[in-house]
Amino acid sequence: MAKKKQQGGGGTPATVALTAAGTAFTVHAYEHDPASASYGEEAAEALGVSPDRVFKTLVADVDGELTVAVVPVAGQLDLKALASAVGGKRAAMADPAAAERTTGYVRGGISPLGQRKRLRTVLDASASGHPTICVSAGRRGLEVELAPTDLATLTGAVLAPIGRA
Repeated sequence: MAKKKQQGGGGTPATVALTAAGTAFTVHAYEHDPASASYGEEAAEALGVSPDRVFKTLVADVDGELTVAVVPVAGQLDLKALASAVGGKRAAMADPAAAERTTGYVRGGISPLGQRKRLRTVLDASASGHPTICVSAGRRGLEVELAPTDLATLTGAVLAPIGRA
């Protein structure tokens, strides 16, 4: 799939951040079904992209500090591995209201990019096996496709094996 730079104004904080950074990316929109059980799997199916290339953004609490984990929608987040990746001891999923308030996005549309407060970020190491991956562009029904190296650079992410099947 050819990469292109999103043009024009507006967009979400994530696409605005990508444009400002001069990063190549493609926006993919699809009709979000509010009854969908999994936002990420819905995105993969709607876009016709393998679920191992579509990554979900989860917010966890690692030793009292909110941390972003970006893992394939085909698997789950390994909380122990996440804590270890950032030198922590304990990790638990963050309170959804705290995640929304801190990132500025709603659950199911949290993007690792353009967050209200930049949080430490860990990107699952499997991302590096793909030329491009898809992550939320900042709202339900909108994904952004970009190189995993660009995502890691823009978010200051650590690459670590934090996902599990």
